[in-house]
Amino acid sequence: MSQFFSGIDVSTQSQKIVVLDLENDSIIYSDSINYDEDLPQYETTNGVIRNTQPGVSESDPNMWIDGLHLLFKRLSKKTDIISSIKALSISGQQHGLVSVDKSGNLVKPTSKLWNDFSTQEECDILTEKVGGKKNMIAEVSNSQRTGYTASKIFHMQRNEIDFFNKTHQFLLVHNYINCFLTGGIMIMEQGDASGTGLWDPVKKEWSKEITKIISNDLMSKLPPVSSSLKSIGYISNEFVKEYGFNPKCRIDSGSGDNMYGAIGTGNVDPGIVTISLGTSGTAYTIFDEPFVDTQGEIACFCDSTGRYLSLLCVSNMAGGYNTFLKKNDLSHAEFETLLSHTNPGNDGNIILPWYDGERTPDLPNACPTYFGFSHEDLNIKRIARGLIEGHVLNLYDGFSKMPVRPKEIYLTGGLSQSKAWCQMIADIFNCQVIPVIGEGAALGAALHAGWVWNNENGDMKKLSEIIEPFISFNEDLRCTPHPENITTYDNLKLLYSSISLKIRGLDGPDPFDLRKKFFKN
Repeated sequence: MSQFFSGIDVSTQSQKIVVLDLENDSIIYSDSINYDEDLPQYETTNGVIRNTQPGVSESDPNMWIDGLHLLFKRLSKKTDIISSIKALSISGQQHGLVSVDKSGNLVKPTSKLWNDFSTQEECDILTEKVGGKKNMIAEVSNSQRTGYTASKIFHMQRNEIDFFNKTHQFLLVHNYINCFLTGGIMIMEQGDASGTGLWDPVKKEWSKEITKIISNDLMSKLPPVSSSLKSIGYISNEFVKEYGFNPKCRIDSGSGDNMYGAIGTGNVDPGIVTISLGTSGTAYTIFDEPFVDTQGEIACFCDSTGRYLSLLCVSNMAGGYNTFLKKNDLSHAEFETLLSHTNPGNDGNIILPWYDGERTPDLPNACPTYFGFSHEDLNIKRIARGLIEGHVLNLYDGFSKMPVRPKEIYLTGGLSQSKAWCQMIADIFNCQVIPVIGEGAALGAALHAGWVWNNENGDMKKLSEIIEPFISFNEDLRCTPHPENITTYDNLKLLYSSISLKIRGLDGPDPFDLRKKFFKN
């Protein structure tokens, strides 16, 4: 009998599905939907409800369910495939908040997303009441960020008490969909739970102190946390009847998109770094032991393999770049031509690209900063280079605190197919980069489902053995650092860091002195 396994990635803007044939090492089916285009009745822009208050980013969870039905409806036409799927796994955008009653029905009709910045006050209160950032990190191995789930729950408790009181369980995005698929099983797993700001990935337990600060009864509203290495149940009869799934199709634990993005890019052993270039930018690597950042900028998560995932996330990546292209009516190729008219380092003209607030550094109310630009520098060529260098410098500035020095970086996400972006990352990070070909988190979810199913059935294969045939690279876009640019970008990294420190009121070298020293004009 065929061994087919499926993974679905429920992201901010879209859903993707892949089905793998592990016997023949092939992807036999893939499909995707875009919420804005395929589900226009939800009136979203980039998957987010329009016309909300500043800092608020929310979606209707029903949209994710409708997206799932649409994918399954299309897949059901392939009856030989859907009936042979042995296990299915969900990858979900991290840090969201879905509140449900005992039957799994929505209590609040919208879900705050990972990029909701409206809960800074709650983060500050939580941090103050626990005794400061140092104590917070000691309690949950992470600082409190607006993106994390804890402040979202606290915001509901403070401002929407009726919703809070009616909630039976608080779930993350992939947990909610698992509940729907299984007909009511409510459970988290260690990877995604790590990003709530309530669960300690080192101690592997909910924080009694943080939950109590929010509410005395919050602990009862949090689901149990299971291992990522086992399935949680079987697909419900509704899906068997409606779409033709096999009733023995198992539902994998699932996880967050970053955990599955690591698997889907071949990043399952220490020493490999993946950078995802999407709406946000992430950089992550696997460690055998947890790395806890004393400053709280590098996230400490469990991964989906029993190890630990250290992750840096910046809120701004593709957004500023894509807006620049749109407003100037430029193609990617025309943008690269603009770059050819300026020198690496941009003569010390830097853009800090904090267009939508920023997560790293933790500045939810931040706005972009243009440094060094004279009247003559305010032209499209200078701004183009300042924009791409600024995005990569911001990512590097956070990443440099991670205890790893990669020899090679795997790239994924839409911008990974841009030669300019690949080369810029190679130059600034001073290492080879190469884009991964594939479906990213959806592929990672399917591979994890197959790995766990095989282990549960006595075939104890290494995950690396299972994923190897499915990971391929775009060698045409492999980039090596240009030796002549290394010194320039070393100087620019120092300059960028000094500006960032100055803006945040922290000690550091004077950026004006550095610019005068490194760039003579």
